Amino acid sequence: MDERQALASFGALSQETRLQIVRMLVVAGPDGMAAGTIAERLEVSPSNVSFHLKELDRAGLISQQREARSIIYTASYDALGGLVRFLMEDCCAGHPEICAPAAEVAACCGTVGEKR
Repeated sequence: MDERQALASFGALSQETRLQIVRMLVVAGPDGMAAGTIAERLEVSPSNVSFHLKELDRAGLISQQREARSIIYTASYDALGGLVRFLMEDCCAGHPEICAPAAEVAACCGTVGEKR
């Protein structure tokens, strides 16, 4: 991930509803969620959630797939992982103990996107 992509991702995540959507989709896993379900859970209008989903999609943080009459949204684990790697790229400055907590969190999650 380059700096331009990271800035677009951070910009998309810097809004409360969009951050909640991404976190919700990460928890939902590879099955994702329909836009209507996301709107219901966040207690926002479908048009509001649609606006936020479009911004997250534009930033590459989520993807969408049509299933019958619904559009199912999923977290883009590759993009989210790339964002974390971008942040940690120059981590530690020769002091690995600084990054140890972040590495432990990543290790406890197993393979990203895998069903538990």
